[in-house]
Amino acid sequence: MPAHLTLRLLGDIEIARGSERLTLPASKKTRALLAYLAVTAKPHRRERLCSLFWNVPDDPRGALRWSLSKLRGLVDEPDRPRIVGERDTVAFDSDGVEIDVLAARRRVAADGNLPLAELKDTAALFRGEFLEGLDLETCPEFEAWRAAEREEARSLHRRILIALIDRLSATPAEALPYARALIGIEPYAFAAHETLLKLLVAAGRPREAEEQFAASSRMLAEASTRSAHALGEAWRALGRATAAPPAAAPNSLPDRQGPAFRRAQTIRFCTASDGVRIAYSTVGHGPPLVKAANWLNHLEFDWESPLWRHWMQELSRDHMLVRYDERGNGLSDWDVADISFEAFVRDLETVVDAAGLDRFTLLGISQGVAVSIAYAVRHPERVERLVLYAGYLRGWRERGNPDEIERREAMSRLILPGWGQDNPAFRQIFATFYIPEGTPEQMQWFNELLRITTSPANAKRLVDVFSRINVSELASRVRVPALVLHCRHDAGIPFDQSRAIAAAIPGARFVSLEGRNHLILQHEPAWPRFVAEVRSFLGESADSGDAPSQA
Repeated sequence: MPAHLTLRLLGDIEIARGSERLTLPASKKTRALLAYLAVTAKPHRRERLCSLFWNVPDDPRGALRWSLSKLRGLVDEPDRPRIVGERDTVAFDSDGVEIDVLAARRRVAADGNLPLAELKDTAALFRGEFLEGLDLETCPEFEAWRAAEREEARSLHRRILIALIDRLSATPAEALPYARALIGIEPYAFAAHETLLKLLVAAGRPREAEEQFAASSRMLAEASTRSAHALGEAWRALGRATAAPPAAAPNSLPDRQGPAFRRAQTIRFCTASDGVRIAYSTVGHGPPLVKAANWLNHLEFDWESPLWRHWMQELSRDHMLVRYDERGNGLSDWDVADISFEAFVRDLETVVDAAGLDRFTLLGISQGVAVSIAYAVRHPERVERLVLYAGYLRGWRERGNPDEIERREAMSRLILPGWGQDNPAFRQIFATFYIPEGTPEQMQWFNELLRITTSPANAKRLVDVFSRINVSELASRVRVPALVLHCRHDAGIPFDQSRAIAAAIPGARFVSLEGRNHLILQHEPAWPRFVAEVRSFLGESADSGDAPSQA
């Protein structure tokens, strides 16, 4: 009798026969196909599977047959085929196979009062997010399904953790790991933070409770001042008001790496020529460094976010960093008539004038690259250097790639019905698209960043404007030193776009980085390389006239 087959989908996909972990096919689509067949647990028409994974003009049925042959070699048993293929349909025979996400659902559905040991075993099945790292940016329908399944799994995990915390309330120290895990999947839920504080106090850990109160207050303040206030009331009710340190002000950086990194930013507002109020901030000391706005910025939220925090710390280390929230985003006005590329450039002009800057380095990221190029052409006397990361000269409609246009239009159509919903399933698609190698915490922060920074209507308008950007003619007119960087396998913006930028700007230096995320995360090897290249570039004389080079 063959050994028992186990399929783990919570976290990185794994398959084992008995105690032996099997080697998965290298093809992500083949692994995704196995997960899809196993979880849906029904026959699927071959045409449907082809359109889901191989919607390309060349032989999708051949690609499906190849993937099925790989899966048969992996999961079929001598007297029992697990991949069941009929002429028109394909299914996965899961009878007797342990599939973690389905096992968790069955246990909770079958008995709402599982024995404590079984409840702990069920919680242990959640090694990570559903199909973690198995992103297919060219398969939007699969990504939508994966995001919905991920949200359902997260909800199930939440129910299990709450049940465990309730069962273990008499032994608070034993309940603490589950309370911390609950905050991990619900970082902005007041009840989760309140529960953790109560358990820490009950477990006799006052110092740890004080530190947790400060951290929880900062986190909740970014999402809802009402929740942060309610947490303060709950803390006082616990009798720890005199021992608690004050919650960090919303516009200060938490002391995560010592006093040297606690930098208070100053937020001000200026008014563009059409009356739109633009929020901007300054932080740090030294030569001015202006960061052009990109999509989804929030002056306050970015300081707490593990997506942006390391950027803010590094950029303000030796410079006065000036940032602003684009119109329709963050703390700037949302209800605006004009959302256009020309308005974006005017907003940058307005912020520079309001900050009283004469000469400065200009940093553009993503959409901010095109804005920075346009500004540098209009005001060469003010821009000392250009740092351009992960940008493009032409938006996705202007680039004219039919596959890219179809994929992005499909995502764009879902913005209005999906962006602002409490269920984050749709926003999760964007998270997996832009930071496919992010941790679960970083994915949650990106998801929340979308919700907090702009409205569904503005998101739709912004996407349309970005798609039509074209500064191809302007790039050759840039007359300041420029450093252009891009991650080679960027899932959000094609790598060749920055190569085109570097080729178009006279004398530009081009640096290729290794990575798949659109925004470089702190744990990536690309981050120290990015920092070293930028610091070296900013240390050069603006008049050095270096010849173009490529790293």
